[in-house]
Amino acid sequence: MDSKLYVGNVASSTTEDELRTLFAKAGTVERLAIPTDRSTNQPRGFALVEMATADEAQRAITMWDGHTIGAQQINVKISQPKGALSQASTPQL
Repeated sequence: MDSKLYVGNVASSTTEDELRTLFAKAGTVERLAIPTDRSTNQPRGFALVEMATADEAQRAITMWDGHTIGAQQINVKISQPKGALSQASTPQL
């Protein structure tokens, strides 16, 4: 299992510090980012969190998936590599 997490449905008012504090309760947060839109510089509504170990990542999923932050219920799951969904649905010839 991977230690990189995708956190969806993040409120635009949520800060990196808030998320870091929350996920630190599950273990060591190695990296955390809230990507922004290039043209508006506004948060894109999700965050990427890398925990120190796969066990800590699983603990974070168990603890925080469905948790409400900033009036929005976040979803936490293992991050998929960029393009993984489109590659999986593309028929192989």
